[in-house]
Amino acid sequence: MADVTVRGAGIFGLSVAWACLEKGARVRVIDPNGVGGGASGGIVGALAPHVPENWNEKKEFQFQSLIAAEAFWKNVGDWAELETSYGRTGRVQPLADERAVTLARARADTAKELWRGKAAWRVVSAEDLDGPLPESETGLYVFDTLTARMFPRQACKALAAAIIARGGDVLREGEDQGTLVWASGVHDLERLSAHFDRDVGNAVKGQGALLDFDMGDGPQIFANTVHMVPHWNGTVAIGSTSERLFEDANSTDAQLDLVLEKAYAALPALRAAAVLERWAGLRPRAKSRAPMLGRHPLIEGAYIANGGFKIGFGMGCEVGRVMALLILEGIDTIPAEFAPETSL
Repeated sequence: MADVTVRGAGIFGLSVAWACLEKGARVRVIDPNGVGGGASGGIVGALAPHVPENWNEKKEFQFQSLIAAEAFWKNVGDWAELETSYGRTGRVQPLADERAVTLARARADTAKELWRGKAAWRVVSAEDLDGPLPESETGLYVFDTLTARMFPRQACKALAAAIIARGGDVLREGEDQGTLVWASGVHDLERLSAHFDRDVGNAVKGQGALLDFDMGDGPQIFANTVHMVPHWNGTVAIGSTSERLFEDANSTDAQLDLVLEKAYAALPALRAAAVLERWAGLRPRAKSRAPMLGRHPLIEGAYIANGGFKIGFGMGCEVGRVMALLILEGIDTIPAEFAPETSL
């Protein structure tokens, strides 16, 4: 018998299961769509921090998760004996004008305080950077050392393998045993919205593309509102759209073409690269825009981990830690704005 059953094999569900396993619980994960069958099976994987200003609990939570991620994924990879795809390779952003330079320099100063020497936000020139770069009108860029990259579906595959290696179960079907955790993304947000007869959260469609272009371990690039993320396997992911209105959740269309054109304009060398894959999927966005963590609003004795939206992988390891602490020890360290009530 399992002590904890997690419904949902995306990044939140797998991270909660892993953290419970690490605390000695017997765990099973059940998802009819398989590992990474939803938004967590995507291709972009930009684990980017909030800017270092106007600090709050949400930004601190994400910061702690990004700092903990390297050791977290090293442990997962050791157990899984698989590549996790994680790399804290940083991010480059061109600065368009002097106002942007002034703001970036101010953020460099606040990062020293808020990031506490564990990562840096720097204003640099092209000579300080390696690899292909987008053009900068000022000749200057922001380079931060906190941003990391991850190939989402590979990360989920490795995390599921690690759970199995430690004696947990990852299943497509099965009975609930022990304490139940719902981490089923859009499905559960729709269930909550229907029950309360109001918008508790919604699905946001995202489209991205994978290019055959090897940038090694170079930093990811954010330019023209587009993420360009080099992956460990010699590809670059481009993304993504954010669509509240759509007809087909899984199709790609002209909106992705526009994203690609923005990427080509920012980094012309990408234009000659073959497009290996075009991907679309639905990401769960809670009404509060923060993760929804805590006791389930509908199911007595159950818990919920939802609302990862664009920051699920960046927050995954810390989500798992605080949820396992609450579920197994009754200790609530979850930020107040993450409580499910904030979206109800």
